[in-house]
Amino acid sequence: MSGPGKKVVDVAFKASKNINWEGMAKLLVSDEACKEFATLRRTFDKVNSTLQTKFSQEPEPIDWEYYRKGIGSRLVDMYKEAYESVEIPKFVDTVTPQYKPKFDALLVELKEAEEKSLKKSERLEKEIAEVQELKISTMTADEYFEKHPELKKKFDDEIRNDYWGY
Repeated sequence: MSGPGKKVVDVAFKASKNINWEGMAKLLVSDEACKEFATLRRTFDKVNSTLQTKFSQEPEPIDWEYYRKGIGSRLVDMYKEAYESVEIPKFVDTVTPQYKPKFDALLVELKEAEEKSLKKSERLEKEIAEVQELKISTMTADEYFEKHPELKKKFDDEIRNDYWGY
């Protein structure tokens, strides 16, 4: 096969090799997202398989001599001439240029959202570690004030000034 069909098949094949399906699947959290992702992967594999089988092969050449024997050379020559005169137009991609800027903008937005998400995740992990470290139910006042000296100073000042909150 040659021409635009072959190019589409080659691009699809190369794209399928670069997709890290397992890595993306690990990032999914909800069951619904996992189901949708599985559907996407099956659909992608199905389309890719179709591209590989249907469009990656050259059509078998026509055995004109076989038909000449059965039908006659004059009619076969006429069909052969018509067959060879058919020109398949080249595919001109007019859609990709329209959507490429939108896609690139979405990629930038995705990177920003990813960075924001990673920062938030990092902050939440720190908060979780702090809360786990607090162990409030078994922590003594001295241990708490050791971690929060500003509160110890505030309470000491209130006690020294005989301020009991009423």
